[in-house]
Amino acid sequence: MVFTTTRKHVPDLKGLQRTCDTNYMALMKLLPSEARVGESLSVGISERVLFVLRVLETAPYTWHVSIEQCTPGLPVFMRMKVRVRLYHDVRMAEVCASQQISTLQPSYDYPNKNMHHRNEKEQVNFFLAEWLRCCLQHGFSTVKQL
Repeated sequence: MVFTTTRKHVPDLKGLQRTCDTNYMALMKLLPSEARVGESLSVGISERVLFVLRVLETAPYTWHVSIEQCTPGLPVFMRMKVRVRLYHDVRMAEVCASQQISTLQPSYDYPNKNMHHRNEKEQVNFFLAEWLRCCLQHGFSTVKQL
C-alpha cells in the first residue's frame, strides 16, 4: 500500500516581508503623501497601457488603494486589478485582493476548487513588485485626478 502525503505550503515570511517593504517604498513614490479618499492618478507605461491608482480608504496608520489596468480593447478579465493595504507604521504594502479573489489566504491546499496556487499570496505580491518597478522605470506620466 502506498500513501502519498501533500505537505502544506509554508510561506517564506522573510521573502514576503522584503517584497512588501519594497512595494511600500515604490507605492509611496507614486502616491501623494497626503492622499484623500477618492483621489486617483494615472500612470502610463505606453500610449496604449494605462493604470489607475485610486485611494479607497485612509486611516491614521493604513490606506487601501486599488490599482487597475485601463487598456483599451483588452478584455476586462485580462486586466490587472488589485487592492493593496499600506501599513504606514511598519512601512509595508501587501496585496489583500486580486482579480476575482476578494481575500487572499496565506496558503492554499492544492488542488482546490478555485485552482489557486499554493503560494498565491506570495506570487501576487511579487507580481505587484514587478509592476511597480516597471511603472517607476518606464512610466511616462502621472496625472492626479479628483
